[in-house]
Amino acid sequence: MDPQHFDYQERDGVAIVRLNRPERLNALTFESYAELRDTFAALAQRDAVRSVLITGTGRAFCSGGDVKEIIGRLFDVDEAELLAFTRMTCDLIENIRRLEKPVVGALNGTTCGAGAVIAAACDIRVACESAKIAFLFTKVGLCGADMGAAWLLPRIVGLGHASELLMTGDFIDAHRAASIGLYNHVVPAAELEEFAWQLALRLARGPSMGLAMTKRMLNAEASLPLDEAMQAEGWIQAECMTHPDYREAFDAFVEKREADFTRTAKGGGA
Repeated sequence: MDPQHFDYQERDGVAIVRLNRPERLNALTFESYAELRDTFAALAQRDAVRSVLITGTGRAFCSGGDVKEIIGRLFDVDEAELLAFTRMTCDLIENIRRLEKPVVGALNGTTCGAGAVIAAACDIRVACESAKIAFLFTKVGLCGADMGAAWLLPRIVGLGHASELLMTGDFIDAHRAASIGLYNHVVPAAELEEFAWQLALRLARGPSMGLAMTKRMLNAEASLPLDEAMQAEGWIQAECMTHPDYREAFDAFVEKREADFTRTAKGGGA
C-alpha cells in the first residue's frame, strides 16, 4: 500500500486516504483515479484495516477531474479510450461500495464532480461548514448519471432531491446538504478532522462481520422485493450468530466490560 498520487497511512485499524493536490483543489488525474481504484480494491484483503477515512488537503475535498490533465486530453482520444476512462471512474466507485468495511468521508471544503460522487459513495459523510457540493456534470454538457451518481443519490436523498442536484448541477451549501440527508454531520472546520477520525476509529473497533454484512445488505436490499429481503436478512443474521463477535458481545455484557471485537476479527468481510 504505497500510492504515489495521494497520501496513505494506517493508524489503529483505520486507513487514511488523503488527496493532496491543494494547489489544484485536489483534482484527480488519470493516475490518481487508477490508484484510488486499486487501493479500494486492495483494502478488501487487508485485514489490518477495519475502516477507511478519506479526506482532502487545503480548501477542497476534491474538485473532480483535472481540467488540463484529463478533460483537455480526452478530446484527442477515440471512443474506445473514452469508454476505458469512464469505466475506470465507475470501477473506483464500485470498489468503494463493494468494500465491506465502513468508509467515512471527511469533506474539508469544495466537493464537486467526481469528488461529489466519491463523497456519495462513502457510508457516512462529515462536512465542514464551508463544504459546498455540486454534481455538476450537466454544467459541462454531460449526463448527470456519472460514476454511479444516479444509483447513489436517490438512495441517499430521495428521487426529487437527486433529480434536482443531477439536472441543475448547482452547488448547495453544507446546511442545505445536511437538511436533505446528503451530509450526516456538519461541524466547524477546526473540528472536522478529529470528529471524522473518532467516527472512523469507533467503526474500526466495531464488529467487522456485522458491519460488513450491514453494508452488503444495504447495497443489495434496495433492489429486492420484500419476501427476498426477509429471506436474505434471516440467512445473514443466522450467519452472524455463528461469528465470534456475537459471543464476544454476550461475554462482555455478562462480564460488565466493553466488547473487544478486534480480538475476534478474522478480517473485514465474509
